[in-house]
Amino acid sequence: MSDFILKASVRNDLGKGASRRLRRANQQVPAVVYGGEKGAQSISVEKTAFYKAIEDESFFSSVIKLMIEGKEEQVVVRDLQRHPFKPLLTHADFLRVDATHEITMNVPLHVTGEEQCVGIKDQGGELHVLANEIAISCLPKDLPDYLEVDIADVELGTTLHLSDLTLPAGVTSVDLSHGEEHDNAVLSVTKVKVRVDEDDEEGESEGEEDTSAE
Repeated sequence: MSDFILKASVRNDLGKGASRRLRRANQQVPAVVYGGEKGAQSISVEKTAFYKAIEDESFFSSVIKLMIEGKEEQVVVRDLQRHPFKPLLTHADFLRVDATHEITMNVPLHVTGEEQCVGIKDQGGELHVLANEIAISCLPKDLPDYLEVDIADVELGTTLHLSDLTLPAGVTSVDLSHGEEHDNAVLSVTKVKVRVDEDDEEGESEGEEDTSAE
């Protein structure tokens, strides 16, 4: 699990106007932290470290150490709001986590072994990734940055499902916990579809007609 530390301050000046002023200052991002036995608290997060953190994919599936005026909170990202056309964060939601209670998160699925894949390299197939993220449940200490599936030995015509994934100790699939009927497909290796251009088809048809006319 990756280590991310963000510094924040308590935000007492609330409202849309206050948030706009905070964003215009361009040093902090308005946010809220909630959950657990404490009430929701409005905060502002140091912008530079925050923007650097979100460049890392694992940030969104990690327990984050949020230092609010020197006091530590263990949190996960629940929502990020972005400007509609500028590369700016306008607001963030953080959820407090408890070391003794399981949390539910979506974590990325990383596919490895594609270059060595039997179904692609030797049998001419192509890979179709059907799920980029997997919903899991675990204690905060067991939260993985991502899940990995190696397809080196996967043959043409194979479809892998959630039940085919090897999950780390202490981690369970949210979908599978609801029953076998939720054993969703995550990837497949299938034959390459050959698409015939319509113009080519028309040309071939005309050629056939001319030949028969002779």
